[in-house]
Amino acid sequence: MEPTRADAIRRILRERNLDGFIQPRNDEFFGEFVPPSDERLAWLTGFTGSAGLAILLRDRAAVFSDGRYMIQLAQQTDPLIWERVRIADMRPEEWLRVNAPLGARIGYDPWLMSAETIDKFSKAGIAPVAIANPIDMLWENRPKSYPAPAWPHGLEFSGESAGHKRARIGAAISSEGADATLLTDPHAVAWLFNLRGSDLPYTPILLATALLRNDGSAELYVDPLKLNDAVRSHLGHGVTIVPRESMVRSLSTLQGQRVRIDPATSPIRYLQILSEAGAIAVSGHDPCVLPRAIKNGVERKGARNAHRRDAVAMCKFLAWFIAEAPTGKLDETSAAAKLHEFRSVAPEFRSDSFPSISAAGEHGAIVHYHANNITNRPIRRNEVYLIDSGGQYPDGTTDITRTLWTGPGVPPSDVRDCYTRVLGGHIALARARFPEGTSGPMLDALARTMLWDAGLDYDHGTGHGVGSYLSVHEGPVAFHRTGKPVPLASGMILSDEPGYYRENKYGIRLENLLLVREAALSAAKSFLEFETLTLVPFDMRLVDVSLLDARSRMWLDAYHARVLVEIGPLLDDSTRNLLTGLSCDDWMSIASS
Repeated sequence: MEPTRADAIRRILRERNLDGFIQPRNDEFFGEFVPPSDERLAWLTGFTGSAGLAILLRDRAAVFSDGRYMIQLAQQTDPLIWERVRIADMRPEEWLRVNAPLGARIGYDPWLMSAETIDKFSKAGIAPVAIANPIDMLWENRPKSYPAPAWPHGLEFSGESAGHKRARIGAAISSEGADATLLTDPHAVAWLFNLRGSDLPYTPILLATALLRNDGSAELYVDPLKLNDAVRSHLGHGVTIVPRESMVRSLSTLQGQRVRIDPATSPIRYLQILSEAGAIAVSGHDPCVLPRAIKNGVERKGARNAHRRDAVAMCKFLAWFIAEAPTGKLDETSAAAKLHEFRSVAPEFRSDSFPSISAAGEHGAIVHYHANNITNRPIRRNEVYLIDSGGQYPDGTTDITRTLWTGPGVPPSDVRDCYTRVLGGHIALARARFPEGTSGPMLDALARTMLWDAGLDYDHGTGHGVGSYLSVHEGPVAFHRTGKPVPLASGMILSDEPGYYRENKYGIRLENLLLVREAALSAAKSFLEFETLTLVPFDMRLVDVSLLDARSRMWLDAYHARVLVEIGPLLDDSTRNLLTGLSCDDWMSIASS
């Protein structure tokens, strides 16, 4: 049998007297998307999902991911090499406790693992050993990375100058007794310095880290070739540009200083560097995370504008799809390309916010399915089609999912039942009012109740935070049963996307973005509610209106009326017709006739 890549790694482990090796999916920046040159997990296992980790022992191996990716995991990994493990069923450290001998020497790349994660593995009874990544030694024809330009994110979009942000965050860390904070997340760097970049597709960031001092001055660790004169002028005299290859030398000057660093989201290598420098590492959350999540007035206005712009493209796509799908001439990639074409018409459009999930029939049950030359299939008549997509605009980031019926026939009753239960859950969350201090996990069940009533559920969170011309998936808040109990605050943007997936049959997901705002409610304490940002109709052919209660029907009618008022004037007559006749009473009449 021809030696595998796993065999090659094992040979190196034996040479180093190691019993195993851990390879996470992330790169040193711990982001969702990584450059092709850092797709080490995919190189080793074949799995290309956005969340995963592999453990390779001398005699067995496992690859872990969450419920979104279990079907994909089974399709992309070799069962003769890899055990596929749903991470909710067994954590990687638990798997090691069961399968590795006590005290086993397990190698890891210190640029890819956090101190918090290494501590969990240590408590599992193994001995973690920091090593140079063996994959880097073996990866032939590894993709190259090239400097991509950065640019200023103007005040008309950010709503707050970079200098003011640095002073504000610097004062915050000073009040907590720190001299500086090490920002290892490029999203924090992009937000703090009002910079955007093109180092990654879909997410407009530059791959950089920074040291922010408590007086607001900073060192920016970045490839200088990414910064032109306009960017340097934008950064000003308070920011020193340090090439990344000089970063360790720069950090070595921090002897005796208290440096705040997040042990959960930073590579453990930074703690080692600070220790070697004689600095005092102080554990603390990234101080930019919460301020970045709470959008200011300019960012909120920008989000509304971006969603109106995006709604025009989506409505044009829906009108086109409803007309063309019954012909049976469409396929998954051509449909996604058509939506991209509609979005690209807007001068403000910069890129998709993630690879569109264009999934017909059974592919819809693969939560993060992506059509390619191998998997692409026709969109057939009379089946369920799911399109999850979004756009990047300088004033906002969008993310929307619609599930559609391809026609021309009537959808089966079981499909309409499941779709309506997903829609009912979506509406229940969208119209929620809740007291200040409420966190996302406390609201997650609202979106599941109608599904639970029928013994159904979905294996992913109900919603995630969304950035402002940044990542489409942003912390620290989420609607997730196991999410962090971070209180929701006015100005946060989250997705509302319950779903249902019948393996090998179809998938249903309905997603709008919600803006948290203060509720106009006379009460003894402050309450919050949601403003729906996404303005695109739902496919009423899939709705069994009789399953919705009166308040849900009122919400749905009001939503479609709002879409008609706000988006209708921006559409041509034929597309605007899509937005008429969408009331629940109309569809009740159709159903009874």
